[in-house]
Amino acid sequence: MNETHTALLQALHDEHAPALWRYALRLTGDDQLAQDVVQESLLRLWNSPEILEQGEPASRAWLFTVARNVVIDERRSARSRREVRSPDLPDVSRTDPIDSALDAWVITDVLTQLTPDHRTVIVRAYYMGQSVAELAAELEVPEGTVRSRLFYGLRALRLALQERGLTRR
Repeated sequence: MNETHTALLQALHDEHAPALWRYALRLTGDDQLAQDVVQESLLRLWNSPEILEQGEPASRAWLFTVARNVVIDERRSARSRREVRSPDLPDVSRTDPIDSALDAWVITDVLTQLTPDHRTVIVRAYYMGQSVAELAAELEVPEGTVRSRLFYGLRALRLALQERGLTRR
């Protein structure tokens, strides 16, 4: 698209977007969906430069027709039929800081029961985010050894948590 089309589209947007949004809002009753309809209509206009060349009245009529069709398509979509709108938002799940502290305390206690090699790779991989390659280079051991220590260390960690009744067997 050339600069003339871009300038025409910008002018059409500036002039018609507010009215187009009000029209879409009246059709949908949903502010966010109305904004999406305006964006989709302008995108389709951007992809149809021949409409821009017809001039301002034709482009405006075309935009409003496209907006109406976008709303109809949305209403007919399977997603729209399956969605249930509710004015009430679900309760936000809140984590109890005491539970988090207890979990951290139990994990720390269980980690101390592991061998130093297993504990080192688990802490560095899962808490510090180091990769197997980084751990291997830093510990001066082959990558396979790091993977093995991670595997057996996690297995020992799970077993220790099971013994405390904190995980499923």
